[in-house]
Amino acid sequence: MKGSAVHDTLLLRARLYAAIRAFFAARGALEVETPILSAAASTEPNIESFATRFSGHVDAGACERWLRTSPEFPLKRLLAAGIGDCYELGRVFRDGEIGRCHNPEFTLLEWYRVGFDHRKLAAETVALVQGALALAGRRAAVIERSYATLFVESLGLDPHRADIADLRAPLADIAIDPAGLTRDDWLDLLLTHRIQPTFPADRITVVHDYPASQCALARIRAGDPPLAERFEVYLGTQELANGYHELNDAAEQRARFERDNARRRARGQRELPLDERLLAVLDALPDCAGVALGIERLLMAMHDTEAIADVLAFPFDQV
Repeated sequence: MKGSAVHDTLLLRARLYAAIRAFFAARGALEVETPILSAAASTEPNIESFATRFSGHVDAGACERWLRTSPEFPLKRLLAAGIGDCYELGRVFRDGEIGRCHNPEFTLLEWYRVGFDHRKLAAETVALVQGALALAGRRAAVIERSYATLFVESLGLDPHRADIADLRAPLADIAIDPAGLTRDDWLDLLLTHRIQPTFPADRITVVHDYPASQCALARIRAGDPPLAERFEVYLGTQELANGYHELNDAAEQRARFERDNARRRARGQRELPLDERLLAVLDALPDCAGVALGIERLLMAMHDTEAIADVLAFPFDQV
């Protein structure tokens, strides 16, 4: 990247950061900073963490530490301690994620709003994204769909009740090894290969109320079927943000972490240490919603580029 292009990239990033801070200042949310290293790691089987070792005195705790994949767990500990609405804008790390739209080190904006549910936070996320696009002289149309409605409109399939054979049919022209794939894996493949690519470039798509099996750290709302109170925001074809009406049940969250580790074990992946400090206070988490938004993905839209390298001063292969 030429010097002038680097300058323009860094200038737009700085303007975006200033706009983000103004956005949250107007809403009374506190900017905080939490540790990048942790004795615990994300157990999510589809995310891999970088590990490092501390060589100091053993009284400091576990020698093996993990670079955070998001600031979620320490932010929730602050919320449980009563800090109120807060956000963090900082670097996170994910091993093995490299490509046109991925860099192993990137910037995540994560924030929490007390008293919000996932639908209300999704609307605030759209407001922030529209404000960011305005910095680049852009605006996007917005549509909102439930996960089920999105699948019915796009593929004529009910994602909650269609059998796996019906889910596989639209993917018949793609070479996919079905061994070990679950129902959720087929739903994810349909979303990424058949639905997401059809999203217009100038549109924000908000998807909410996911299958309960895709709850991650979200609450599950009872019903037929039960639904995870979760949302995702897409800008064009790119997933931009993922948010939850946050679970505050430590026993349930422990069970989910343990299921994650069981899946990791079945895949031949290493089981990872649970965040016991989070679990110790999770029952005290106030009713709130939280969301994580990828800054580079947003900058890519602002720069009108499909390459993450175009919005980084130094991509991974140059450091």
